[in-house]
Amino acid sequence: MKELKETSLERSDTRSVLMKFVDRLVARKKPMASSTGVSVPVYHERQLKELCALHALNNLFQDAKAFNKTALDQICHSLSPDHLVNPHKSVLGLGNYDVNVIMAALQSKGFEAIWFDKRKDPMMIDLSKILGFILNVPNELKLAFLQFPLSRKHWVAVREIRQLVTEPFPCEFYPGSRPRGEPAGLFFNLDSKLDAPQCIGGEEEVVKYLREQAKSKDREIFIVVRQDIGKECYKPLLR
Repeated sequence: MKELKETSLERSDTRSVLMKFVDRLVARKKPMASSTGVSVPVYHERQLKELCALHALNNLFQDAKAFNKTALDQICHSLSPDHLVNPHKSVLGLGNYDVNVIMAALQSKGFEAIWFDKRKDPMMIDLSKILGFILNVPNELKLAFLQFPLSRKHWVAVREIRQLVTEPFPCEFYPGSRPRGEPAGLFFNLDSKLDAPQCIGGEEEVVKYLREQAKSKDREIFIVVRQDIGKECYKPLLR
């Protein structure tokens, strides 16, 4: 009975630590400070115009300077230099970049996006070898309280942020894969349409999240990995 009580208390303490960590991560007005005194909040760009692809990329890399609109427009031009109307972005110049732009942007950083076959189980992905995910999901157009029948696509970033066990719980961002032997972190939905980053949970929870996303025919999942890893991001027995 004593051992059972101790186990219950340990679980309660662990949950308390995790919740405290999440609260600090998503706090928008009180950024988390590392042991070096540098504020390290979870970086989260909010939606502007039709720049969800830009936001997804910067949120994925946790870097406001990873890409900008000018860089993505230049990629569009390089993909179709002879087109008067570029097919890879909005005619109005508001964004709405397609998957080719995202793939080219990732390649410029030494990464690639691998399309995930939704007939497979996300459990087969080795989460320790990836940078994160970019999802393409439906986006209903709304104006105030009016919803239009026209549907557009929206880009969403999901990635892992590792928790350090000691105070003050600084974030650590990996350059594309988790160091061998390091514990798993927490995965966050960094959708630019959210008010703040949304904690999905650990590896088990993110697999469940991806399974739910895969059930929809109009949603696509891309695994973002370093180019030297490529399809090695799948577990050996399940490739």
